[in-house]
This record gives sequence, C-alpha cells and structure tokens, in this order.
Amino acid sequence: MNVTNVDLNLLVALDALLTERSVTRAAERLSVGQPAMSATLGRLRKLFGDQLFVRKGGDMVPTAMGQALVGPVTEAIRTVQAVLDVVDAFDPTTDRRTFTMMASDYVGLVLIRPLVRRLSVEAPEVRLVVQPVTPDYEALIRQGRVDIAILPSEMLDPSPELRRQSLFQDRYVFAVDAEDASIGDRLTIEQLASHRRLATGDRELPALGDRQLAGFTLDPAAELSTQTSLLAPFFVAGTGLIILTLQRLVDELGWAGIRAAEPPLPLRTIDECLFWSSRRDSDVGHRWLRQEISTTAEQL
Repeated sequence: MNVTNVDLNLLVALDALLTERSVTRAAERLSVGQPAMSATLGRLRKLFGDQLFVRKGGDMVPTAMGQALVGPVTEAIRTVQAVLDVVDAFDPTTDRRTFTMMASDYVGLVLIRPLVRRLSVEAPEVRLVVQPVTPDYEALIRQGRVDIAILPSEMLDPSPELRRQSLFQDRYVFAVDAEDASIGDRLTIEQLASHRRLATGDRELPALGDRQLAGFTLDPAAELSTQTSLLAPFFVAGTGLIILTLQRLVDELGWAGIRAAEPPLPLRTIDECLFWSSRRDSDVGHRWLRQEISTTAEQL
C-alpha cells in the first residue's frame, strides 16, 4: 500500500487500540465515541487484511499481525510527534505545554519539588506530569513515551539513541532513630548485623544500596519492606529499625525523628542523571526544560 492513499489518523487510532487493548478505553483516550472507534477498527482490519485483535474472555488480544505492528506503529507516532514538537520558538512565560517526567519519590522530594516552585513563577502555563519508575523504563524513554527520566546512572547503559546528563550526586547513609544513643555517628558491623532493617524497592527494581550490601555477603533481607523510599524513613523513629537511604533524604526528613549514621562499609555514591531520547535534541521546549532542571540541580 502507498502512504499517500492511507489516512494517517488510522495509525493514531491503532496506537491507542494496541496500547489500551480496549475499544472503549481507546475511544476515551482519543475523545471519540465508542461506535466511531469500532468503525475505525473495521477500517484498520480492511486496511491490513487481518483481524488485528481477537476476543479472549473479556480481553482484546492482538493477533500475530497486531503484535508485529506494535513497534513500528509506536515508532511512527513518536517520530511524527517529534516533528510537530520542533518549533522555532518557545516562550515559557506564556506557552502551554505538558511534559512527562519519570522519577522516584526521592528525586521528587529533592529535585522536582524545588523545580516546581521555580516553574510556578517562570512558566505558569507549563504542566509537569511525574510518573513513577517502572520496570519498562528504558523502553519508555527510547519510545518517547516519557519526555525525561531522572535515574541513577547505572540503570542505563550509554547508547547513541539516549542522551545523558549528570545532575547531582548523593551518598548512602543509614537512617536511625535520633533518640537511639546506642548507635553513634557510624554503625559497626555488629550493629548492622544485629539491628532489624527496613528495605525499599521491589523484585524488579531493588534498591541500589541494598545491592551493594548483598555484595558484601550481608543478608539484604529485612523485617519490613516498602516500595517507596520516601515513606520508609517514617518507620524508623521509635521502632528500633534502621534503613539504608540517602543523605539528602535524611536532611529533608530530619524532623521525622531520624538522623544519619555512617555505614561501616565503603559504599559507592549515587549519580542521578537526566535521560532523554536523542530525537528530542532539536525540540526547543525540551531543551528549555532540561536547562531548568540542570539549573535547579546546581542550586541544591
């Protein structure tokens, strides 16, 4: 088939259907009625000569052809969007634009919070959508489904398709009960082995600090675990628990009855980096946001 004979809006609808796996949700995503989306699916089936989706129970499951189209359709949509995003000027004081960022709760507290305060004055019409780090983070960055991700450097290998900029560093410490006089300014090996410990992270994205403890043949198992690094320090005061965390987080949450104790073992620092797809390089608004993030990080 020739692209000049195809309504490219059909690809937008196909992208929504492949993502949502539901006619109803795809229609809601594109702000059209369900009958219109059903009719569009019919046109897509005729265009590709394939059912594209089949019913299994209450779900819409892509056929082999439908599954094969996921990558090319996603890439086509992101490429067209990148073309549309390239404009000659971007005025943050008046222009409206929404940026999607991926970051941990820790980065949200330490960096994005002061960034939001900054943008509320400098760019009142700019909207940030911050979503948590998920196991498919690399694919989402490469596909342009998130504009920017802020992650530790070791979570992504360098590649021509990805850009990376170091933002700030932090070091691992143990958060302990501020009233616990049995622990000094530095934990001993014996205290680390005997104290009940709280861990953060899940099976897919374990806390990077806990990986280092595991490397020292210390059992990373803990009495309690939580998937958010921001909530974890609130379990420390008055419980006898300790947690491996980051110095900046303890500084921010010292009012919660915690203080920092040095680890008994040398641990690598963490380097939080800005990641984005190379296709965003020529996007004026994107470049502006990256500079705002970098400036905010320099002022931490």
